[in-house]
Amino acid sequence: MMTPDEFRAMHRPGDPFVLPNAWDLASARWLHAAGHPVLGTTSLGVAVAAGLPDGAGRTAAETLDLATRLARASIPVTVDLEAGFSDDPAEVGAFAARLARLGVVGVNLEDSDADGHLVDPDLAAAKVAAIAAAAPAIYLNARTDPFWIDGDVGAADRHRDAVSRAHRYLAAGASGVFVPGTIPLDEMAALTRDIPAPVNVLVQPGVPVRRLADAGVARISTGSLLFRVALGAIEVAAREVQDGAFTPDPATPAYERVASLP
Repeated sequence: MMTPDEFRAMHRPGDPFVLPNAWDLASARWLHAAGHPVLGTTSLGVAVAAGLPDGAGRTAAETLDLATRLARASIPVTVDLEAGFSDDPAEVGAFAARLARLGVVGVNLEDSDADGHLVDPDLAAAKVAAIAAAAPAIYLNARTDPFWIDGDVGAADRHRDAVSRAHRYLAAGASGVFVPGTIPLDEMAALTRDIPAPVNVLVQPGVPVRRLADAGVARISTGSLLFRVALGAIEVAAREVQDGAFTPDPATPAYERVASLP
């Protein structure tokens, strides 16, 4: 089983690894068996699978249950905490400590709310500090959302805000910084230059990993992408079956392969 220190060592600026995000035990087992040594969870997938809204702080029980299942299956995982499932830093820290006791190697904590607004950086930093104190061994990826939140703010202001927030969270005990969004490569390079820690980004449409490596990225997350791809694939397959023109994609795994998944 991977340790938090081993997971930490995987974060090398300029030599990024891809972190696939799973939403249940089946997707996690499948991705792990395909050769991915560590996985993340996707809050969207966990929430939608439970019939709950994403980002609203309502999936703490489901998140803990999934982390428990993955730990029992010996699958290393870093867990998406949304904004910590509470505005009480002590409760956020206690939740992270429970995950650490399971053997979780990392957590991801965001600084926007369910209404799509950035939260007070003092509150976000307090949550980071609480996690760092309660679960000091795990890799704490502090997500900052100036490039994720819609609005009329210009790129320069988004950059300043993301970097300022990143410095606050690192000072509070974060291990690395996640800046989600579709971000131009020159801006990505500026972020990795100005943030003195490993920077995590989302998969960028049409941008190969080597270009992200050149921009100084340390980690590339799929976020909700795989979950959304899976939903799209089953929608297409069901429609084609109904239309009488379904031919399985050659990449579709055989029943026996799925049934024998360790």
